[in-house]
Amino acid sequence: MKIVVPAKRAVDYNVKIRVKADGSGVELSNVKMSMNPFDEIAIEEALRIKESGKATEVIVVSIGAAQTAETIRAGLAMGADRGVHVKTDGPVEPLAVAKLLKGVIEAEQPGLVIMGKQAIDDDCNQTGQMLAALLGWPQATFASKVVPGDGVVEVTREVDGGLQTLELRMPAVITTDLRLNEPRYASLPNIMKAKKKPIDERTPADFGVDVTPRLTVLKTSEPPARSAGVRVGSVSELVAKLKDEAGALQ
Repeated sequence: MKIVVPAKRAVDYNVKIRVKADGSGVELSNVKMSMNPFDEIAIEEALRIKESGKATEVIVVSIGAAQTAETIRAGLAMGADRGVHVKTDGPVEPLAVAKLLKGVIEAEQPGLVIMGKQAIDDDCNQTGQMLAALLGWPQATFASKVVPGDGVVEVTREVDGGLQTLELRMPAVITTDLRLNEPRYASLPNIMKAKKKPIDERTPADFGVDVTPRLTVLKTSEPPARSAGVRVGSVSELVAKLKDEAGALQ
């Protein structure tokens, strides 16, 4: 069984996000980029399934400019077998990403697609659901435990009321939550080996997908700065202050 893992190149989680002066988007010039943390978790889970003998190959797929190959190499250094790079010039919206992934998946015929539940740059949380709909496959989102079986996979997912366990017939799409696992660090020997692992380069035209944006970003703004606290001298003054604030909100 093959496992396909989509991985996105995003702003590193340690970097403080800055908005462009004209409000057109997030500043990406001279900013450290790395693999989306949720996608690292997805790769780790795929590797664990392979190491348990229930999968034969892990394929990392990424969509983006030439620098996106670094993200694929990072996944190969963790232990993935090969990569697929769909080259694009500009940002690609979730629906177009799902359509491109559908093309890759139809060519690879995997038993599972495991991907991060969302990217930390846009927080859309849409691609996995759109991909499952386009493929007509069952899906389980926010997975905190994945147990593959014979033709089925059991997924425990986090919901508002606690935990929900689903059994999906494979092939299926799974999106990962933070508590699924702890991703491994790539060892130096594996980093060297990753340089020799194959990356298949494709374009949106290969899959007949139009990646022209359908959405227009009107404005991007930073969250408002926190206002300073107020010191009160007594409990009664605190209660009065809270009543004033509550009245102002109504």
